[in-house]
Amino acid sequence: MRDIKALIVDDESLARERVRTLLAEAPGVTLLGECSGGREAVEAIVEERPDLVFLDVQMPDLDGFQVLEAVDHLPAIVFVTAYDEYALRAFEVHALDYLLKPIEPERFVRTLARVRETLGDKSDGRLEALLDTLPLDRLVVRTKGKVFFLKPSEIDWIEADGKHAKLHAGKETHVVRQQLQRLEPRLAPHGFVRVHRSAIVNVDRIKELEPWFHGEYVVILKDGTKLTSSAAHSEALHRIVEKG
Repeated sequence: MRDIKALIVDDESLARERVRTLLAEAPGVTLLGECSGGREAVEAIVEERPDLVFLDVQMPDLDGFQVLEAVDHLPAIVFVTAYDEYALRAFEVHALDYLLKPIEPERFVRTLARVRETLGDKSDGRLEALLDTLPLDRLVVRTKGKVFFLKPSEIDWIEADGKHAKLHAGKETHVVRQQLQRLEPRLAPHGFVRVHRSAIVNVDRIKELEPWFHGEYVVILKDGTKLTSSAAHSEALHRIVEKG
């Protein structure tokens, strides 16, 4: 198995040093870097694509759970915190382990063994499959050297652009490194529906549906944008019409 690429995220320098020291004694792990805050962590995860992140829960800008909500690709997560009350929530977001500070070396070794076992099966797409079941509460947008977050409610519609997706939000358009087919199931809980193989729409932004040929519709958004639904994806729109 290739080396595991790891990232440490904690606002406490001593906590980062502790994990770093323990990792130095672990063969087969490459430390990509360290982050002292949540926003910095999001950017590092997007840029570096680590296999494993040791993640603190409480941080001054974004907490550990908000970091996970913000990233497009979910690495293996080990939470490292001084508080045990977040354990249940941590495993609800599919964390591999939950370490309490101060970390015992023996406990750390067991955690790494669990990580190796899981990442050894990473090629079967298991982690990606877990990610695809989680609602996406914010999208990370990188533009002009900055990183910011876009909530689904702020998006009008999304179109496919090869291996990327274009987010149309008001007068602005942003490109993210996500394929539409992966965004669709994660945005469905927020009221997004596919109208064409290359487009999904925020239902709250639909102003009017004009019947078209063969059960298709012309979808008119509140900002005047017009999209034509394909026959294969009109069933969801039929249901919207039936609900009034």
